[in-house]
This record gives sequence, structure tokens and C-alpha cells, in this order.
Amino acid sequence: MPQKAIRDYIRTIPDFPKPGIRFRDVTTLLSDPAGLAMTIEQLADPYSDVGIDKVIGLEARGFILAGAVAHRLGAGFVPVRKAGKLPGAVISQSYSLEYGEATFELHEDAIEPGETVLIVDDLLATGGTAAAGAMLAERLGARIAACAFVVDLPDLGGHARLVQMGLTVQTLCAFEGD
Repeated sequence: MPQKAIRDYIRTIPDFPKPGIRFRDVTTLLSDPAGLAMTIEQLADPYSDVGIDKVIGLEARGFILAGAVAHRLGAGFVPVRKAGKLPGAVISQSYSLEYGEATFELHEDAIEPGETVLIVDDLLATGGTAAAGAMLAERLGARIAACAFVVDLPDLGGHARLVQMGLTVQTLCAFEGD
């Protein structure tokens, strides 16, 4: 039996969170030991010789992946959180959502100027959250090696948006038409 690909572990839930949306659920990937191990390996290995200092995880599923990737790379983990969730001094960056706006925060001492970071999240759609995370990291003087995602929904434009910002984008699988 051939080995499953990352995409094979991801379940699609129709009409969630609203009619016409096909939700790509990575929890089925994360709950499978082989799928999780393959995901962490594929997210981390391209950066094993890059000298990553910190892996940034975007709230919330990005935390699960980024912590494991950081461990594999021998790097630190840095959470980018929704506003009001981090104690201490933070910097903020607002970003657009489908129906409104939200704000991400990062501890102002989480990254030292010149450190190399990898930004990790589960899914790339419009790119708003990843762009906000990248802007926060850059404001602290980080060098962004790449933004890495499990799933890309290329029709929503996030990949192109991040590339236009000068960022390198890695995705493990894509679902067209979403």
C-alpha cells in the first residue's frame, strides 16, 4: 500500500462555517501519528541548514505546528496572539478579515534584531494573518526565512500576496477552487 500524502489526511467538511464553504480540517492530520510526523518533517526539513533562531506560530493551530517545528530545528518558539492575550509589553498589527478587522500582538522582546525566523500556520487563505505576523516580526528586526503552511487555498490569493511582500512561501498541499 502506498504511503499517504499530507492531503490524504485532511478531511473536508462541506458547508462549514456557512453554506458553500468547504472547510479543510487539519485536526484529522494532527491526530494521526504518521501524518503529524510527516507534516513536522516536511515543514522543518527545508530549513534545517538555514540557522532558524525562532519559529513564529500564528494563533491558534499554528501554535501546534510551530512548537514541534521549533523543537526539530533547535529553535525557540514565539506565539503571535490575538489582541489582549499576551501579558507584558507588546507591539500590534491589525489585519483584514472577511467581515471586519482583527489585531495580532507579539511581545516586543520576543525577537532580537537580526534573528532569522520561520513563520508557521496550518492554512494559507487570503494571507492576512501571515502578512500581519510577518509585519510584526519585521518591526522587531527579524529576517524572515519563509512562511510555511500545511494547506494552501491558492484561489483566495494569499500565496501571491505574501510573494508580493517579498516573502518565500512553502506549502505542503493545495486545494484548488476554494
